[in-house]
Amino acid sequence: MLELRPNCETCDKDLPNGEQDACICTFECTFCASCASGIHQNICPNCGGNFSIRPTRPSALLDKFPQSTKRVLKSPD
Repeated sequence: MLELRPNCETCDKDLPNGEQDACICTFECTFCASCASGIHQNICPNCGGNFSIRPTRPSALLDKFPQSTKRVLKSPD
């Protein structure tokens, strides 16, 4: 099950469940669309994979399976 990380790992923008701007790679690294396409040129800086739009968890399941609250932020190299 996806963690649904709450923020962009580059710019720290909030990315709540349902946010159409959220992109993930195969390892669930999470970025906003602007950072994914601009800064990272659609290549995950952590694993080298590509990005997909993050799916939305149905609201009826959020109580049982909530979005992660752990923020991940990578310092620039």
